[in-house]
Amino acid sequence: MQSRRHQRGITLLGLIVVLAIFGFFAYTVMRLAPMYYQYYNVVTAMRGVSQEPGVGTMTPERIRILLGNRFNISYVEVVQPRDFVIQRTPNGFNLTIKYEDRRPFAYNIDVVATFEKTVELNRQGSTN
Repeated sequence: MQSRRHQRGITLLGLIVVLAIFGFFAYTVMRLAPMYYQYYNVVTAMRGVSQEPGVGTMTPERIRILLGNRFNISYVEVVQPRDFVIQRTPNGFNLTIKYEDRRPFAYNIDVVATFEKTVELNRQGSTN
């Protein structure tokens, strides 16, 4: 029979603490992952619009329609039309999207993330 001095392992209290810490980080990842997935979809839609042939010669309204269609396909719900700006440049346009995504975290605590991305829309329809 072994004495207590030679026994090794984690106690029940230690196991509970480790599981609580792991659970907190898992919960945090589950709350933050959808925000970053939405941002990935926004960036993908912007790059898709920038690769449209002749996008640099289109009207800003046509660019908004193309972007809106790509947002609908990708289920992007957090970006509103007021969140993106189309500015004319010598080679076409710059498309900038800046928005906040706010999600509930726990009780009265919210997680807020701010995202911003700019893509050049030039006359050839390629990304720079």
